[in-house]
Amino acid sequence: MARPRPAKPVKLIAGLLGGDVDLLRRARQKLAHEFGPVDLESELWPFDRTDYYEAQMGPGLQRQFLSFARLIRPDALAEIKCRTNRLEQQIADDCQPLGYPRPVNIDPGYLDLAKLVLATTKDRSHRVYLGEGIYAEVTLHYADGAWRPWPWTYPDYHKPEYHAFFARVRACYRDQRAELERLMETAGDAPP
Repeated sequence: MARPRPAKPVKLIAGLLGGDVDLLRRARQKLAHEFGPVDLESELWPFDRTDYYEAQMGPGLQRQFLSFARLIRPDALAEIKCRTNRLEQQIADDCQPLGYPRPVNIDPGYLDLAKLVLATTKDRSHRVYLGEGIYAEVTLHYADGAWRPWPWTYPDYHKPEYHAFFARVRACYRDQRAELERLMETAGDAPP
């Protein structure tokens, strides 16, 4: 009989989307306050693979990714998505004069050595329900030394610059895991 084991900690990430750089900075500050220091952040990239969000968010959208220094439990993703939804709403409430109902989109997820998982409120055939109205999707997987999309992967997540950023996050995470395992061995505990 297989014995359940605790999941290894994972690297929290967030994808930010918005047309106003100052609002993206505000979202970053709120996320750092909520989830701890940001250890890596991408450049701002044009969000140009779809105009799906323009009606809600306005034109000239830009994407940025953040990763956080503190590792998380993978089963915390549903609660984290609920918290980021509240942060989005706070920003929207503060920015009503802009005339867009959702001036910033925050997509939390996590990365481990094999996959990038995103949280969403939308159910699809390839998503797994986590609880609290939140689903998880494996958006990218790591194989043969590179990040690879699935047939359902959002079009912008096919971009090489995204994959390069996630490779940096993966390397940081690999170092954090190695350090954690070293500390656990020194303390005489089995690694998680």
